[in-house]
Amino acid sequence: MSTTSDRRALIIGASRGLGLVLANELIRRGWQVIATTRRSGGELQANADASDGRLTVESLEMTSPEELAALRDRLDDSRLDLLFVNAAIDRGNLPIGEVPTAMFTEVMITNALSPLRAVEALRGLVAPGGTVAVMSSEQGSISQNTEDGYELYKASKAALNQLMRSYATRNADDGHTKLLIDPGHNRTQLGGPDAPLTPEESIPAVVDVLEAQAGAPGLQFLDRNGKTVAW
Repeated sequence: MSTTSDRRALIIGASRGLGLVLANELIRRGWQVIATTRRSGGELQANADASDGRLTVESLEMTSPEELAALRDRLDDSRLDLLFVNAAIDRGNLPIGEVPTAMFTEVMITNALSPLRAVEALRGLVAPGGTVAVMSSEQGSISQNTEDGYELYKASKAALNQLMRSYATRNADDGHTKLLIDPGHNRTQLGGPDAPLTPEESIPAVVDVLEAQAGAPGLQFLDRNGKTVAW
């Protein structure tokens, strides 16, 4: 593991919302951060310009295997203490019988398949003792699914959790800490304006968890306070 002053993180999906605040919080704590965005410019690039080199921005469409491979090649000389994949979409509150096939495919590719493709493509950059983390949600908990609504989103997060579980089983001996993180219900474009939390409230706690769990073996599904979320 790196020393406190030269810890390096790669955040996939940091142009806005939770990912943007995560990048800012890590930089505030002294990390070097590489952050990806699908579109150039915006607040992320402005933050990078003002970061004195602590934040660099890379272009990535996470759903493209070709772009993931190109990013992997560009970062070949980098060694990461943290790989954090943050990406999700929501297409509304439809009962599953009313969900068009194209919508189902889009959400599952973005929320479940693509994050694990990113992990697979970039895991080799993570140093021994480093952390591979994915932003999940308590909405993906099967045992806690006791309220109606958002069936497709819940299914996509449950699929993400299951795929991460399979990944962790297959790579149990790679020496990486593996985390699924539930940041709570936040006021973001995805979470909506009525959510009880802001990213500025939840993300510092998330980073506390990431730092506290560094070096821990196995896969854990944790909330922003470090408590286990039921599968």
